[in-house]
Parts: sequence; C-alpha cells; structure tokens
Amino acid sequence: MKTRKGYPVYPLTAAQKFHFFYLNACPKKQVVNIGTSLTIEVELNWDVLKSSIYKAYERCEAMRLRFAQDKDGTWYQYVVDKEERDIEFVDFSDRTMEEAEAVMQEWTQVPFEHQDAPQNRIVMIKTQDGFSGVYLLVDHLTMDAQSLICFMKDIIEIYSNAMYEGVDYPKDMSSYIAQLQKDLAYEAGCKAKERDEAFFRQLIESSEPIYNGIDGTAKLDEERKRSNDPNKRAAVNVSDSVDSALDIFHLEAEPTRRLMDFCENYHVSLTCLLLMGLRTYFQKMNGNDDVSINTAIARRATLQEKKCGGTRIHSFPFRTVISKDKTFLEGIYEIRDRQNEMFRHANYDPVSYFAYRGKMYPQKGGCTYEPMSLTYQPLTLREKGLDKLGEIRYKTKWYPNGATTQGMYLTVMHRTDDNGLDFSFEHQIKAVSKEQLEYLYYYLCKLMFKGTENPGLKIGDIMNLV
Repeated sequence: MKTRKGYPVYPLTAAQKFHFFYLNACPKKQVVNIGTSLTIEVELNWDVLKSSIYKAYERCEAMRLRFAQDKDGTWYQYVVDKEERDIEFVDFSDRTMEEAEAVMQEWTQVPFEHQDAPQNRIVMIKTQDGFSGVYLLVDHLTMDAQSLICFMKDIIEIYSNAMYEGVDYPKDMSSYIAQLQKDLAYEAGCKAKERDEAFFRQLIESSEPIYNGIDGTAKLDEERKRSNDPNKRAAVNVSDSVDSALDIFHLEAEPTRRLMDFCENYHVSLTCLLLMGLRTYFQKMNGNDDVSINTAIARRATLQEKKCGGTRIHSFPFRTVISKDKTFLEGIYEIRDRQNEMFRHANYDPVSYFAYRGKMYPQKGGCTYEPMSLTYQPLTLREKGLDKLGEIRYKTKWYPNGATTQGMYLTVMHRTDDNGLDFSFEHQIKAVSKEQLEYLYYYLCKLMFKGTENPGLKIGDIMNLV
C-alpha cells in the first residue's frame, strides 16, 4: 500500500471530490471553510479544556486528516497519529460582542493550505457577555455540520466528565478510516452501486425539469430570449461574483413547536415540510406544478456513520410534480415517499449524476434547473449526557466564509437556547437580495402554517389564501 510520511494513503471519496469540484472553479478558496463558535455561561478551567480538546483530537481520526497531491495532480488523503499544535487562547473580554464576532468572521475567511497541512483550527475564547468556549474552523472536505457538532459535543462531554460528578465519559467515536474503506469499496463497483446508478439514470431520463425563479419567470424568460429558444427549460441563477452574505431569519420557539408537532402527528420529517413549503412557494410564483430544489443528504444512518466524522454530504436535485388539486397532506406524503426512495440510493456520486444529466440535456453558459439548495440540520448539542448539567446556557454561532458558488443556499437549524428555528440564507450578493429573501421567508412561513393548520385543503386553495 502507498504511504505518505509513513501513513497509509487513500483516494478521496465522492463527497470530497464534489467539494473539490466547486473549489477548483471558485476564485475564493475559503469557499470550503465552515466556522462556528460554541460558548457556555460558565467559568472554564482552561487547562482542562485544552486537555479535553487534545483528547477529542485523539478520538476523531477525521480531525487529523491531511491531503497531498501527487505528480499527476491527483489528491489523496491520510490520517496522522496525533495533533501536537498548541491550542490558541483569545480573550475578547475587553471587546464588544460585535468586535469579537467580526474577528471570528475574519478567521473563517482564511483558506487552509491543503498540501500536508492541518485542516482545522481551534481557539479557546472568552467573551464580554460572561460566556466562554471554543471557536472551531474546519475544511468542508474533512467535516460537515453533523460531524462538526459531534466533535464539539465530544469536547464538552470530556470536559464535563473531568469537572463534574455524575457525568459519564463519552462513548468512543467510530473509525473514519474504517468507514472510508467501506465507501471506497462501494465506489470501486458493486451491485448496490449498479442499482443506485440505474435509479438515478431512470430519474434523469424520465423528462427534463424546468427552472423556477425566486420572484417568478423573469430569468427563464430572459434565457429563452437570449438563446432564441422559446421552449428552453433551464436558466442561469448565479452572478459573475462569488462574494456572499449570510442573512438569518428567526422563527420563535412556539410556532416552531407547532410545526414539529405536525411532523410528529403525521409521521413526516421537518425536511418534508420545508420542501413542501418551498416548492409551493415556487409553484405559486412561477405557475409550474414541476419544481426542483437541491437537497443535501447526510448519509449518517448507522451509528458508525454518525460518529466517524468526515464529510458525508451528497447533494441531489429533488424534483416533484404535484398538482394544485392535491391536498397539502397528499403533497407532503408524496415528498416523504420520494425522499425515502432517494435515501436508499444516496451513496451514488453526485458528480456522476450531474455529468449524466448534462449529457442528457446539454446546457450552455452555466444554466440550471434548481434556484436554491436546502439543508435541515436536526442535530443539536442538547443531547443525552449534557442534560445532567442542568440549565447551563449554551450559545452557538456560525460565521460566513464570504464566498459561495451557488445563488442561494438555505440551512435550517435549531437554536440552542429555545429550540426555535434559524433560517440561514447564504447567497451571492449580486444574485439574490436580502429583500427577495425576506419575501421568500415570509411566504414560506405563511404557506407552512396555513398548510399544517389545514392539511386537507387543496394546494391551489392554500396558495390563494396566502
């Protein structure tokens, strides 16, 4: 087996290649950075916290990941035995929260060197509001939001076990390398991969999707005029600049609980409800029953997958054709059934999916059918183990990296303090305005609440009522 610096080397997975795919096309290399902070309203013992971070590094192979490029330009990966870097400490006590957050946002916009270098940065922080904790920056090629939260939670539990009686030491993380070997075996070829490829090819071949714009058909009309093709079904939804902004809209705890109660009562996920709301919005704005939205699939069904770290996100277009004559609940169930079907085949390589679709329906000039991407992140830090710490207050914050190759990306997450929902729209500044997002968010909420309160109403009637 090939080695690098004495460590076995492995090819990149499909999920990692997907990130390299858009990284190579983006002039701002921080596009793959994920920055977040977790602070707790407790005076921390910094020596114990530093020790806990080192132990968390020991337990998580993905946080010790390195990349290297061979003479042919091919990237591969390996895991080093331990992290020996010093853990930084920054005291923001004499700065306002706005100033502290501005510094952490600056940190988030510094790209990592990929060749043989660490792919994360941890800083212990103390802020003016009496909270203390850690800032964590990771490269998306090595971690996704779920594995990042899992790692953060591991640090807290190791620290809490050392400092408080009655808090168990956390159970072991699973091996990133063992899961990597499984993924690579699948990608090398097997019956499951053949079934997955057949599923997606059949989906693509069934018919061509159509683009739906955030505020109507203007972009599609423009593309039809430009290409002199009145039947064109794809449009450009990005600008000539990857500069991005992050706009966050907060849904209060009580209305969030009503949405969650609906999902529990009707046995559907919140992702299904969000997709139903979004696709109904685009249906209302564009007049098409046929709507496509990119969705992220976490691929963490097993305990090993949940705790192995790494990046496991595969993103595919989620297309539904739902008549206005169907009820809201019928639409929700159709989405649920289609999602379950896609989950069974989600190990397939998204780059291969888009390559085949591009071959089937050739497009010029960066045209697409999807106006946006959606991720729902159900995992929070309020999990088993931490409940023994009582009502200690936590705060988390995500920092924008300042660049995106997509026109609009919505991430929906639960807040740590009240479990309400945050709708975080990362968007190209020149492609989508904050005013457009406010309009979308307003109607998305109206559609979801009207639908969940009247699940037997027809979709067309709901659109008319809001």
